[in-house]
Order: sequence, then structure tokens, then C-alpha cells
Amino acid sequence: MRGEDISQPKLFITTTVTDFVPKSHPLRSLRKLLDAALKELDGHFDDMYSDIGRESVAPERLIRASLLQVLYTIRSERQLVEQIRYNMLYRWFVGLEMDDAVWHHSTFTKNRTRLLEHAILPELFDAVLRQARKRHLLSDDHFSVDGTQIDAWASHKSFQPRDDDDDDGPQSRERDFHGEKRSNQTHSSRTDPDAELMRKNKGQESKLRYGVCHVTENRNHFVVKVKTAPAASVTEREASLDLLAEIQGEHLKTLGGDKGFDTHDYVDACRVMKFTPHFAQNIERKGGSAIDERTTRHPGYKISLRRRKMIEATFGWVKQYGGLRRIMYRGLPRVDAAVTFAVTVYNLLRIKNLQPHWQE
Repeated sequence: MRGEDISQPKLFITTTVTDFVPKSHPLRSLRKLLDAALKELDGHFDDMYSDIGRESVAPERLIRASLLQVLYTIRSERQLVEQIRYNMLYRWFVGLEMDDAVWHHSTFTKNRTRLLEHAILPELFDAVLRQARKRHLLSDDHFSVDGTQIDAWASHKSFQPRDDDDDDGPQSRERDFHGEKRSNQTHSSRTDPDAELMRKNKGQESKLRYGVCHVTENRNHFVVKVKTAPAASVTEREASLDLLAEIQGEHLKTLGGDKGFDTHDYVDACRVMKFTPHFAQNIERKGGSAIDERTTRHPGYKISLRRRKMIEATFGWVKQYGGLRRIMYRGLPRVDAAVTFAVTVYNLLRIKNLQPHWQE
């Protein structure tokens, strides 16, 4: 018997948004992990807002929504709000019921300022790492270090001489920069002054970029430290030393890396901080490799060289899925916050994938 195509709204509905999400959906365990980390930041959230006035959107909901944007590679916050409006899965994950109104997309911009002022995202990053440490997923003895570059949200036309007093903006006039000698000392971007002109390798084009440095542990490849800096003025080795100083301890640790870190000055600095350098030997460098047979003869050296390649997976994920291949924020503080949040989401996924039955 053919059914009739009749749409008649019901007066009463007893179904909630939770009923639309399957019990085995991966976002269920992911939300439990995120909520456990957010609970630790409850005191920080209280300091962000005044005790009087109109209630704002809960910061926990905004952070959950931003996590959805990273997970599902939603290109803008305007589109994110639109999808939360009609997607039951997104409504449940954020914490909205069927009849709850969705906030305006500009709320993310206002809340982002508060998060930067109170350094909430680094606290969230540390809270997620504590969740991993509780489950014995982190190593305190073996690490890897590496860096990458991400393209800034600025064009070559915005890279103009610093002594140029024309305030009309780079888009108001066409300018032929071919054949002109340009450097970070004489030029800067009008749209993003913190971005610097840099190229990845010889023979490749130069672009306005930021530099990102990661330190990962070698057991399950969690990112334990991250730093964002201008691409040219701060090298990978300089940025990584700042990160290593935060995790150095009393006992010896191993540190894997590519041959770019195989310099005498950097190796000596690592040994002072009680890190045994397990870097790939750069025998073509002037003066030879700083790593000799006293290190390379041990089996742990070969293990570190093999394990340190997994750090490339973190860079690939945050660029491909975390939206960092060309970041849509300007200014070092906002770019650093976006990188920290994307890495935090990556660590959450690592916990969920390594312990899929954590929810039980």
C-alpha cells in the first residue's frame, strides 16, 4: 500500500537531541574527554566575565563549537553557526536543545579576545595533556622536535617598504614589485606585519609565513609543547630551545630530530639541558657532524630516528584538517592561539583513538 506524502507538524515532541546521536558515535567519547578538560578550567572561565550584567554565551559551548569547526574542516564561523542551527549532531555536541537559539557568528570574535587576554587556550592544551597522562599515554623520557611553516593571510602586494608613508592600503593601487630587492629588514606586510617573507627550500618561492615548532613524545606521538613565531627572525633551533627548557628535568632524556638540528652549538645546548641528541647526522656540514659513535652505536639512536619521523603526521594533520595550511587569522597572538587549539584537538583525537572504550 502506498504511503501518503503528507507533512503535518506534531503539537508535542518527546524526542531530544541526544536521541538523534547513536550510542556508538565517536563524538560521544570525544565530548566526555573535552568536558573533563573544560571542567578543570572552570575557575579561569569565572575570571573572564563580570558578576553583573547580561549573561553571555557559555565559553564551553563556544569552545565545543570551535572544535567542530576543526574536526569537520568548516571554512568559516558564519557557516559553522548555520550548520549548528539545523544539524542535530552539532547541536548535541555544543550543548543546545531543539528549541535553543543559536548565537550570532560575531560572538566568536568577541570571545576570542577574552581567550587571548586570559590565556585560556594554553591552559586547555595543558588540561588535555593531563587527561592523557592520567591514562598513562605519555612518555617522560623520549621526545622528538621539528618545525614547519604555515602561510600567512597576506599577499605579496601587501609586502611594501617600511618607509612608505602611503596609507591608502595595498589594495588601492597596483604595484609592480618584480625585479625589486625585498627583505624583512626593509619591507613589511601592511595587512599582517607579524608575518615574514620566507622560503622552505632553495629554489622554491618565498611567501609571507609563520614558523611553528612542535615537541612530541615518542610513545604515542602527543604534542607536548608548541610555539609559533615569525618565520625568518626566529629559527627552528631557537624556538625549540625555549620549548625544551620547559620540559627539562633531573634525569636524562633523548631528543630525536632531522639533520637540520645537527650543529655543535645546538647539540651542546641540548646536553646542558640533559637531552641526549639523537639527530640524523649531517656529514655534509662544514666541520662534520656533532654526533659521533658514542651516541650512534646504541640501539636507542636508531629507534629515535625511526620514531621522530612520526612528528610529520602532526604537521600534516593540523594543515590538512586543522585549517593551518594557510591560516585565516592575522597577528602573531591570534595565529598562535589557532595553532595551539588545532594541536589540542589533535591530542584529543589521539586519546580517543588509543583508548576507544574510555567512555565505558
